[in-house]
Amino acid sequence: MKTYFWPSIKLTLIMIVLLAGLYPLLITGIAKLAPGGGNGVTIEKNGKVIGFENIGQKFTDDKYFWSRPSAVNYVSDYKDQASGGSNKGPYNPDYLKATQGLIDTFMKHNPGINKADIPSDIVTASGSGLDPNISVQAAKIQVPRIARIRHIPEEKLNSLVEQYTEKPLLGLFGKEKINVLKLNIALNDLK
Repeated sequence: MKTYFWPSIKLTLIMIVLLAGLYPLLITGIAKLAPGGGNGVTIEKNGKVIGFENIGQKFTDDKYFWSRPSAVNYVSDYKDQASGGSNKGPYNPDYLKATQGLIDTFMKHNPGINKADIPSDIVTASGSGLDPNISVQAAKIQVPRIARIRHIPEEKLNSLVEQYTEKPLLGLFGKEKINVLKLNIALNDLK
């Protein structure tokens, strides 16, 4: 037993130094090289931070493009401290009722839209509940409402949507998407 005691103590101390000291320093150093220095990428307007690029924000005013619903927004209102999905399956009665409520609200604020034309991402929450993006279809289906309220031609809004459409990574991975905060900032800047 004494034969293994001191080597195991030495190995434990080495692993503590490596895993509790050097490894966290290495990861912190790598994070400092990332955009935002490991603190997240902020979006600023007039020198003031108004949001984070990768954390969704709640937009429900009719003059803005609506963001994707958050499964936890009733509790946290898109605060990054409370991330999570609903963990409800697609046939759960509570989930179906909540989704139907979102569909009804969307149709009420977007008259003339057929229920079958509503993109799923505008009436269902993402896995994290903090998704900052919507699909191009979810943005385009909101154009008539925003054009009517802001008295902006639909063609101009469709052009804005195209301008803020992010293509898939390397043209292969993921889908086209639009960051709602960036799009709404640009919308406010339209003259």
